[in-house]
Amino acid sequence: MKLNPLHKYYFKQIFSFGIIWVFFGLVYIMIEYGIMGETSFYPSTGNKYSLRSSLIAISLGGFFMGTIQGVIEIFWFKKIFNQTSFWAKLILKSLFYLFFIFIFLISITFVNNSYLYNAPLFAPVVINSMHAFITEFSFWSIIIYIGIILDIALFYSEIKDYIGENVLSNYLGKYHKPKQETRIFMFLDMKSSTSIAESLGHQKYFELLQAYYADMTSAILETSGEVYQYVGDEIVVTWTEVQGLYKNNCLRCFSKITQTINSKKDDYITSFGLIPEFKAGYHTGVVTVGNIGIIRKELIYTGDILNTAARIQEECNSLNSKILISEELAEKLEKHDKLSLVKVKNLLLRGKKQAIQLYQVNLN
Repeated sequence: MKLNPLHKYYFKQIFSFGIIWVFFGLVYIMIEYGIMGETSFYPSTGNKYSLRSSLIAISLGGFFMGTIQGVIEIFWFKKIFNQTSFWAKLILKSLFYLFFIFIFLISITFVNNSYLYNAPLFAPVVINSMHAFITEFSFWSIIIYIGIILDIALFYSEIKDYIGENVLSNYLGKYHKPKQETRIFMFLDMKSSTSIAESLGHQKYFELLQAYYADMTSAILETSGEVYQYVGDEIVVTWTEVQGLYKNNCLRCFSKITQTINSKKDDYITSFGLIPEFKAGYHTGVVTVGNIGIIRKELIYTGDILNTAARIQEECNSLNSKILISEELAEKLEKHDKLSLVKVKNLLLRGKKQAIQLYQVNLN
């Protein structure tokens, strides 16, 4: 069974936290082993030491802790701290997690010592070894080390949100040299945005854009889309051809966005006095993708495909259409009863000799 793209996204997010924790846990184990050598007791506490036991406890415990952090981050903290500044989020989250880690570390030490001493969980020897551990600097040095891991994971999470889901992997070499890819682009624009901005004022209009784009997120993720750019009231979403054509994901994205906005129309009317409407233009073809810039690197797509998609979206106003697509895309879509394509006009672009046939899309 193929994993839902949204669930796949959440899984990757949560799993990445687990990997970060396991990696730094293994670093700690190697440092500890280098210091301990063949010694079977911790010098500061007299507690038993076992490399095998440490590997199992820290690897499993680290992955568990990282997974818990990932779940909390994605399903709870992202909503709570959505409007909080970057550094305030780091501080508040760190305090919460440090308390949680303190409890977690004591729990896992109880279990580990119970195993090492082959005694019940709350046997005197286990409790005494725990007391000896937490009253020594070695315990607090672990808290400090875990705090560093914690902040690295939080920093990674925050930075990833700012620069995009795939940007880190792209910068690690995928697009070190420009590549050609066949992609689908959707240029989605809010209708009457200028008059809306004038009536709401700059600050309220910005709040509208925040809510508007936030409500699109699930639809884009569920249909395997990638946000390429936000340009004022316009968003540019792209798919690889395979992902975009699978079950007509590219068009389903527009449909899902529409459903989400309609389901929250009362909230929009209450907050802004209107329900945002939008239109979209689609085109597909070969583009060149790569990183540019020295002071600030950015992943960009170049090619006539983007200019054409933008022009197709502009034609929505004159044709009173919500969705217009090029003939190139229309020929590749999965045909079914819920998809209606109507040939509308030929679009002749400036500098081009051959016109592009446009189709109006009606999604039932």
